[in-house]
Amino acid sequence: MNSSMKKIDEFYELEVGDDLKSSKNFNEDLAPTKVSERTWSQFNIAALWVGIAICVPTYTLGGILTNYFGLSVVEALVTILIANIIVLIPLTLNAFAGTKYGIPFPVMLRSSFGIKGSNIPCMIRGLVACGWFGIQTMFGGLAIHLFLSSISSAWASLGGVGEVIGFFIFWLLNIVVVLKGANSIKWLETLSAPLLLIVSLGLLFWASGKVSYVELLATPASRPETDGFAKYFFSGLTAMVGFWATLSLNIPDFSRYAKSQKDQIIGQVLGLPLTMFMFASLGVVMTAASVQMFGVTISDPITLIGQIENPLVVAIAMIMIVIATLSTNTAANVVSPTNDFQNIAPKYIDHTKGVLLTGVAGIVLMSWELMKKLGWIASDVSVEGFISNWLLAYSSLLGPIAGIMIVDYFMVKKQSLDVLALYKEDAYPAFNWAGMFAFLIPVSLTMVAITFDTLMWFYNYGWFTGAISGAVLYYVINQFSPKLYVNSELSNV
Repeated sequence: MNSSMKKIDEFYELEVGDDLKSSKNFNEDLAPTKVSERTWSQFNIAALWVGIAICVPTYTLGGILTNYFGLSVVEALVTILIANIIVLIPLTLNAFAGTKYGIPFPVMLRSSFGIKGSNIPCMIRGLVACGWFGIQTMFGGLAIHLFLSSISSAWASLGGVGEVIGFFIFWLLNIVVVLKGANSIKWLETLSAPLLLIVSLGLLFWASGKVSYVELLATPASRPETDGFAKYFFSGLTAMVGFWATLSLNIPDFSRYAKSQKDQIIGQVLGLPLTMFMFASLGVVMTAASVQMFGVTISDPITLIGQIENPLVVAIAMIMIVIATLSTNTAANVVSPTNDFQNIAPKYIDHTKGVLLTGVAGIVLMSWELMKKLGWIASDVSVEGFISNWLLAYSSLLGPIAGIMIVDYFMVKKQSLDVLALYKEDAYPAFNWAGMFAFLIPVSLTMVAITFDTLMWFYNYGWFTGAISGAVLYYVINQFSPKLYVNSELSNV
């Protein structure tokens, strides 16, 4: 029996035949979703984004922009709002193919980078997600440690060892949720979204009596008075866009479950910008309030709540933070690398192995922080400082991929993909050199900027410069040199 594609309303559904089952480019986990599996409404999509956006790193964004990018409080909050409106563009556009054809992110990349070439952007996206997985697991582990410390003085005496044990407890929770599949993530996000919104509003109300909003909003910028606003704003904007540059690529991993294009668009518009703005605003308020409450600036909510002397309040708050971090981590940082690892060798790496590889990579990438907590090494690198530098660095790599994906689907392929060819053997190029060149040229310019301290504007605004240059290069190469992306493994092509 041969495979075929059939159109059902606005969707396409793949009928898997023996030819696909035997293909080295296919496994059941990377296969397009069936129409019956596309059950996520706009509410589910919005809940997904609420669950993803309400997390500890979001809380710290205001502090990152004021402390590391020299913006005032008002400038920082406006920057966050603008960045999340901007990032909606690649998010909704890259989601289209996932909804129409039911294909995940790695398979979509095969169209613009080739069957084997897709592994390069896949691994870049996957490793960034593994890094975030490690960071979020560290926060979740700290929340578990503080929860157990609030109910057991013996556990509290463990100190750093307790935090490391908490890390691995939280790590295991993430692995279990994702191993159960997309429905468990859908259930978790739908359950946690309204709860997290209520808790966030409650914290904002609680903090309102402890800090003057007038004084807070009047806080001046930390940049030198003689420096202009523009370069600080655009650098901060790039970093904030970079915050969700990850999901703007692998959004097909979720939109493939959407009921319709309308549902994925409305769900994302409702779920992302205001949630990010609200929770980042909460972070700014609570960080300012921490000075008045505890006499020291505390920039993350876990440490802040851990200062409260009421054990019951601490225990309840930590449970909420564990739920918030779990809902973010499973969706944003485990699903993508799981699919990305499978794309390397679909016949040998299934969903379970992909999840476990993601978990191991997250431990390795955060090993420096774990060893610091155990007292094995000394380090003065703060997670907040690490995140601020990392956002700029990886946004320079992810920007070109976003631009290439959008141009490939909407301008080169005209929203019409040969999905069967993306799974079959010898039916599609191993390397699409148009995509490879359009990606490598912006990345090379970024490396030149970092290495020789020149063209730093290209690096500082890396997501924008990368996305625009990658998109233009990909379109031009396809227009004038379409033969560049032939498959070197196919004879006489």
